[in-house]
Order: sequence, then C-alpha cells, then structure tokens
Amino acid sequence: MKKGIRVYTENKNKRKVTMITAYDYSSARIVAESGIDSILVGDSLGNVVMGYETTVPVTMEDMIHHGAAVVRGAGDTMVVVDMPFMSYQGSVYDAVMNAGRIMKETGCTAVKLEGGVEYADRIQAIVQAGIPVCAHIGLTPQSVNQMGYKVQGTDEATAKKLLEDAHAVEKAGAFAVVLECVPERLAKLVTESLHITTIGIGAGVYTDGQVLVFHDMLNYNGNTPAKFVKQFADVHSVILGALQEYKNEVENSEYPSKEYKYGIKDEVLDKIYSN
Repeated sequence: MKKGIRVYTENKNKRKVTMITAYDYSSARIVAESGIDSILVGDSLGNVVMGYETTVPVTMEDMIHHGAAVVRGAGDTMVVVDMPFMSYQGSVYDAVMNAGRIMKETGCTAVKLEGGVEYADRIQAIVQAGIPVCAHIGLTPQSVNQMGYKVQGTDEATAKKLLEDAHAVEKAGAFAVVLECVPERLAKLVTESLHITTIGIGAGVYTDGQVLVFHDMLNYNGNTPAKFVKQFADVHSVILGALQEYKNEVENSEYPSKEYKYGIKDEVLDKIYSN
C-alpha cells in the first residue's frame, strides 16, 4: 500500500516534506530507497527525457506510460502524476475523465494540474470524484507561450493574483500547491496564509516542502541549470567518463578481460573440431 497524502496534510508546521521527479522504474527505485516523501512524474519529462523545448507536446499516453513505470518502482512511496496540456483545460468533464484515467492506468496516488482561479472548478470536480489533487501556481510551464520562463508575482497585481490563486485551489480541495519561481517573501506570505502544504521550486526556504527535477539536481543531462537548482551531484561526468573508458577498453581489446569471460573445456572443443 502506497503512502497517501497524509504525508502532506499531517506535516504542515511540523517538518519539511520532500518531493523529487522521476520518469522511469529505475530512478523511482532509487528515490524510494532514499526515503524522500513523494515522487512527481512531471510533464517535465517532455524536456529532460523526450527532448522537447517545452512541456506542451506531452500527451496523456506519455504520462500514463511513464507514470505506470514509476509506480512499479516506487514501492510504498507516494506518486503524483502530472495532467498534461489540454487534458483538463477544455472542460470539467475532460478534467475528471482524464484524471480518472491517469489514476486507473498508472496506480498513482494523486494527480497534479497547473492553474489557479481559472481551473478551481476542475480541481473541485476531480476531488469530488475521489481523486487527490496537487495544484501548481506561479510559473506554470504549460502556459510558457503566454508568460514565458520568468519569476512570477513581482508586482502588486501579479502578487495579488498569486494569492488569489492559492486560496482558490485550497478552497477547491487541493491537498497541496506547488509554488514555482515565486519571490521568497511572497511564497512565505502564501504559505502562512494557507492551511494546505506549499511545495516550493524556485520559491525560497519558507515553503512547507521542496521539489526538484531529478535530472537537474543530479546534472544528469549536463545542461546549465536554472538559478534555483542546486546540483547535488555531477552524474553527467560520471556516466560520460564510464562510457569513454568502455569505448577505449573495447577498442584496445582490454575488455572483456579474463574475469568477464566464460570458459569451455579443451576436450569439448577438440571433439567439435574433429567432427
């Protein structure tokens, strides 16, 4: 049985909660072993796994395929799966049916969708259908063609809008809300004004928890990270070095050496040759 949303609902003002993305079985197993509270199968897989420039091209089939793989590797760790672009924007009916499909076909614990006031009715309907929802406000990557990749809530009007969005998703029934690329002091104000858990990404230290992209925090792809990303390891260099060593050893007939070979008795070969 996977851990439910209580890890979020019971820990506000007690301890920080941790979330990390994962997109496949193997990375999910590592995350589960680490003890991190929850895994997000983000539509960021479009960027870091599929090579798209934005998350917009990601489909329901992509999210279900990767979500199911993560669930198989996650053990009892809570798994949240993103609802991709246009899986909920069209109508409340679409939102509920697609959220239900994600839950049924992946076995995840909850879904996540972007947007505040404008999509509160979707959140409410999905929750009423028995599906836990994590909201996402601030920088919402599915809206990149409208807002671009930049810090949100830096002036009075947009700061007020972010607060309105936060309270709207809470009222709609979301159990948590991701705050992306929000000034730290504004994220602190939002966090203090909500009863639900806030999860920061580029939102400073005062949120109730943090989330990062697996590939970013490990420097898996060797890309220049966003300002808010700390690279906790340099996996890219380790993998690159290993691949280059493998290439060199194969080309120089150093691999496979004796310890990596299987033997056969001389008399067996003698009989084969004699025939």
